[in-house]
Amino acid sequence: MNRPTTTLPGDPPGGRRAVAVWSIGVAVYFVAVIFRTSLGVAGLDAADRFHVNASALSTFSILQLLVYAGMQIPVGLLVDRLGTKKVLCLGAVLFTAGQLGFAFSPSYGTALASRALLGCGDAMTFISVLRLGTRWFPARRGPFVAQLAGLVGMAGNLVSTLVLARLLHGLGWTPAFAGSALAGAVVLVLALLFLKDHPEGHEPEPFPHQGGAYVRRQIVEAWREPGTRLGMWVHFTTQFPAMVFLLLWGLPFLVQAQGLSRATAGELLTLVVLSNMVVGLVYGQVVARHHAARLPLALGTVAATAVMWALTLAWPGTHAPMALLVVLCVVLGACGPASMLGFDFARPANPPERQGTASGITNMGGFIASMTTLFAIGVLLDATGDDYSVAFCAVFVLQALGLTQILRLRGRAARRERERLVASRVETVHVPAA
Repeated sequence: MNRPTTTLPGDPPGGRRAVAVWSIGVAVYFVAVIFRTSLGVAGLDAADRFHVNASALSTFSILQLLVYAGMQIPVGLLVDRLGTKKVLCLGAVLFTAGQLGFAFSPSYGTALASRALLGCGDAMTFISVLRLGTRWFPARRGPFVAQLAGLVGMAGNLVSTLVLARLLHGLGWTPAFAGSALAGAVVLVLALLFLKDHPEGHEPEPFPHQGGAYVRRQIVEAWREPGTRLGMWVHFTTQFPAMVFLLLWGLPFLVQAQGLSRATAGELLTLVVLSNMVVGLVYGQVVARHHAARLPLALGTVAATAVMWALTLAWPGTHAPMALLVVLCVVLGACGPASMLGFDFARPANPPERQGTASGITNMGGFIASMTTLFAIGVLLDATGDDYSVAFCAVFVLQALGLTQILRLRGRAARRERERLVASRVETVHVPAA
């Protein structure tokens, strides 16, 4: 006799302990984001400290993102193979060392090396947190848990914008960056003492790891899934406009091109972060209840971002009005939550033993786009004599490329997801009675 079941076999129960363990992992990611975005409030100071132009300044963030993007697939493989705790702890060691090195860097070259080390450690955090969520919470909570992790990360960005910026201008370069590195040591200790990969009784099934063959199989099988590729291109197209703005070019754009004071520019950067946090909660709840809303939300965010940048850059006169800049920053706040939707395409397309690898491929998208745009804006600023209206047009080129790929893959990904859903329902309904 067969009997129906309402939960997937092995689905974690969630609960208070899950929240506590997951919160430790998210705390590591929170600190990593503070360190990652610290250059966004220190861009002008870094240019003065190391005596570099716009292109050289952008190299800091480009190198950091290059390392981050390049590490995504290796990190995904490491998470699948070693588990979350080991990878998160290694990441905390590396990004703390990078932040500390940046504080004491005497030259441009050593500062670059420090940001690369920071990017390497940062790369190990978010995929690990996503994996931690899937191991500790029921699958139906996946979209909301992922958006909540992204929201906490943006809170780290808020700390950079509000707290680190004040420390930087109050205490100076070295005390501000060295003092912030203490946070990395704190979360490392917490992770070592209290983090667990999964709840008791929910250990993953053993999966053979056979050297190079295993690595190739994981990457190839994850890439073959249209959902993985669609997730990567959604992440690519949605994340980078806000990332570029917050990571480096937002403050110079608002101060130099729009004539705002640093204090007012900082408030607008804070608005981007606050908008991200609010929109993240909304997107997470909507997708958890209406899975079909993923693509409309992503495409709507891309369209709104393009329209607001076009209006801002094409505004007649020297400066865009403050109201328009406020709306632009609110819309940019939706980019982060929209990029999280990419993981909601990749997650159901891959089995549990391939989640880390698939998440790594997806997460590469936005950071490759951000890195490319950071470089393009820096080059165009130098070539045009700091004409931000021309330089920021690079945003439209990357959006057009990503949108083309999303539209190309959406049909195949939807068909494949429906096939998997039907197969899953058959397996879960026809479970032999004990």
